Amino acid sequence: MSDKPSQSDLDVIQNQLGRTPRDVHAISYRCPCGNPAVVATPPRLSDGTPFPTFYYATCPRLTGAISTLETTGMMAEMQERLSTDKDLAAAYQNAHEQYQAARNELGMDVPEVKGITAGGMPDRVKCLHSLVAHSLSAGPGVNPLGDEALAALPKWWLNDSCQATTEENK
Repeated sequence: MSDKPSQSDLDVIQNQLGRTPRDVHAISYRCPCGNPAVVATPPRLSDGTPFPTFYYATCPRLTGAISTLETTGMMAEMQERLSTDKDLAAAYQNAHEQYQAARNELGMDVPEVKGITAGGMPDRVKCLHSLVAHSLSAGPGVNPLGDEALAALPKWWLNDSCQATTEENK
């Protein structure tokens, strides 16, 4: 976990998302430009809603790059390898367990999300956004498929600030 969000961070995140951010626990990854790019969100929101997506990408440049990557067929290829490569499947299972452990460190018992992480872990690949957010937050070597997707991304932070609103990214 990186750091508690400042009011300035929350303002940037609101600008990135185009809406008020909900229950940001921490900034779990900052872009090289310095702005928040991934936040950690508690497993139960303040309104009582269960929320299994602990690591949530907010940077519109990052999420746009990941969306483009999702159109390439990478997820289907990863899913195929996951079903045939026992070492990869074991590493992905470990990533799932690490994700749960990090979320559990918040000390919130949320039965609705017990055993649920994000991105399809531990046996499917369904969202590169979640896998990349996990890799950025946990660091290299934790989520092998998130690391692969991250390595395939362009340097999203070079063209413009990650604070750009979603309208500016269209």
